[in-house]
Amino acid sequence: MAARRRVGLVYAAIAVALLAAVASIVTVFFGAPSPRADPANAEQVALGKQVYAQHCASCHGAQLEGQPGWRDKLPSGRMPAPPHDASGHTWHHPDEVLFGITKYGVVPGRYAPPGYQSDMPGFAGALSDDEIWAVVAFIKASWPGEIRKAQADLDRRHAARR
Repeated sequence: MAARRRVGLVYAAIAVALLAAVASIVTVFFGAPSPRADPANAEQVALGKQVYAQHCASCHGAQLEGQPGWRDKLPSGRMPAPPHDASGHTWHHPDEVLFGITKYGVVPGRYAPPGYQSDMPGFAGALSDDEIWAVVAFIKASWPGEIRKAQADLDRRHAARR
């Protein structure tokens, strides 16, 4: 029984080593995947700025400042639109979550606690995925370097868990 277990462990180790080798080769030949929301991509950021102005600024502010009192519930029980600049909590979320909230709205149980109510609409019918990623890139481009780095680290950790 112990011999079978050792053989199984050897096979598992070989499989892991092969997968790591393939991943390394793919990265060397094809490069690391580009981020879908790249704040260093001037073209993407410019598109994001335009889309943000048209679809997001009315609630989140032309300067990404959010609505006044964004931490306090409205009389309706819902929360005001938060800022997307460095003063808000947008940078506390990985890109995938920012994309999902923009595309589908604040879905309780997925992007918010169960029962949470929000005025944030989903833009799946109004914006393409590329436009949504561009908005995320535009928002990220507004953050200072240390916040951008912290969010990028969070995003990498989130991606590694998937």
